[in-house]
Amino acid sequence: MISINELREQILFEGIADSGLEKLSKITRELSLKKDEFLFKEGEDTKGIYMIRSGKIEITKTTTDGWKQTLAILSTGNFLGELSIIEKRKHEANAVAIENTELLKLPKEEFEKLEKEDVVLASQILKKLVLVMCKNLRRMNEKFLNALINY
Repeated sequence: MISINELREQILFEGIADSGLEKLSKITRELSLKKDEFLFKEGEDTKGIYMIRSGKIEITKTTTDGWKQTLAILSTGNFLGELSIIEKRKHEANAVAIENTELLKLPKEEFEKLEKEDVVLASQILKKLVLVMCKNLRRMNEKFLNALINY
């Protein structure tokens, strides 16, 4: 079982009470990837939300002409897989470890169970997901605008 203290350090679980963290510690799993091992591939069913404990994950998409395009490189503290859970669809990108990586996984089935059985806890997690996604969107918009201005 993963400690409450470790869960408290995860961005996704910031601000959650100990009782919620206790519940999450029982359903969150540990996962290890070796360098170059895929966490998931484009088109695969989602299996959960992943939080990076250590290491790095590269998110890529293959273009129609076969080029691999890097979308993001995520490291300790970041999480991924949330979009496929929220949208209830298959992964739209690849996620591969670019170094040995340790992760925590909140399994899809467990998250869906939380949505039904503990609406308050599920809402806290979803709110954090939304806040981080908004921050990322603002950062991407800023980069896009700067690229247009400097062009």
